[in-house]
Amino acid sequence: MSDPTGSGSLDAELAGVDLFAGVIGQPAAIAQVRAASRTPVHAYLLVGPRGSGKRALARAFGAALLSEGRTGDDAVRHATLALAEAHPDLEVVERRGASILVAQADAIVTSAARASVEGGRRVLILDEFHLVSDAAPKLLKSIEEPPPGTVFLVLADEVPPELITIASRCVRIDLDAVPAEAILGALLAEGIEAELAAQAATAAAGDLTRARLLATDPRLALRRAAWWAVPDRLDGTGAAAVEQVDSLLAMIDDAMAPLAAVHAAEAAALADLIKERGERGSGRKQLEDRHKREVRRHRSDEIRFGLAELSRRLRDDMLTSARPHVQIEAIAAVSAVAAESVRNPNERLQLISLFLGLGHLRS
Repeated sequence: MSDPTGSGSLDAELAGVDLFAGVIGQPAAIAQVRAASRTPVHAYLLVGPRGSGKRALARAFGAALLSEGRTGDDAVRHATLALAEAHPDLEVVERRGASILVAQADAIVTSAARASVEGGRRVLILDEFHLVSDAAPKLLKSIEEPPPGTVFLVLADEVPPELITIASRCVRIDLDAVPAEAILGALLAEGIEAELAAQAATAAAGDLTRARLLATDPRLALRRAAWWAVPDRLDGTGAAAVEQVDSLLAMIDDAMAPLAAVHAAEAAALADLIKERGERGSGRKQLEDRHKREVRRHRSDEIRFGLAELSRRLRDDMLTSARPHVQIEAIAAVSAVAAESVRNPNERLQLISLFLGLGHLRS
């Protein structure tokens, strides 16, 4: 790859494209991608919590790979298309159900064997592959020995047992939760009012995508205050526990409004596209499935946000308590519920049980 300036810039950057503008707070991961883009191997595993920017980094990686060896407007075209996930030689695979299905794995194997449309590399981004489940063995050979010029970018929140063998065939790039200061800076740069930006940055727990959504939610502070006040409203009775849980779940229902607005705008844009080009290949089903996943995630994120706020309250209480072991037990109970929330439990029953326990601990 040529760099006549000696600056170390990638070809797309030499042509004026800011490849990593969409990746916030991940300097170490960006440095790894820069180095890997010059002499890429067959597969990379990007591991980091949801909202850390894995997909944005993968898009930038793909843009660098697909524009390598190109100059001027040609480099700009390839990089811009890849950053928009619209390049013919960049394919993003998202799960269609609760996990990556075997049928999807078969389709990935077939796709990996296809020739490049533009006569260069092919890049396959496999999203959320910590949910690969039983499909992993189907993918092992393709990821380990893809056709020349094909590069896999596997994205995962963690490396479960099902992914260990695939992980061993990839170069691993780790991402951390985005620091609150970096999220705050990004929100301020996007024109979000300072107080709301600060609240959203703190509440997002390192997830920039969630922070952007929370920054449009005027009731964020009310939900935070409601979770903080839970211990004051529990008396060990079932009635008090049910009342608090139902009140909080109603607030979470209201919190879905900003996401619903985003989904409505995306659905309207797709409807306009279908009018222009027809239904075939429009991606309507994929959009509907993605919206359902995002609704489930947003509710789960709201529960975890609330539990984190409740845990902070209990920690503050512990500092001034004559019986700190009571708060320690309560914090452990909250942490257990937060860990279990990833399994899509009955959230109402789970919270009622927790609040009953907290009420007894404090009585």
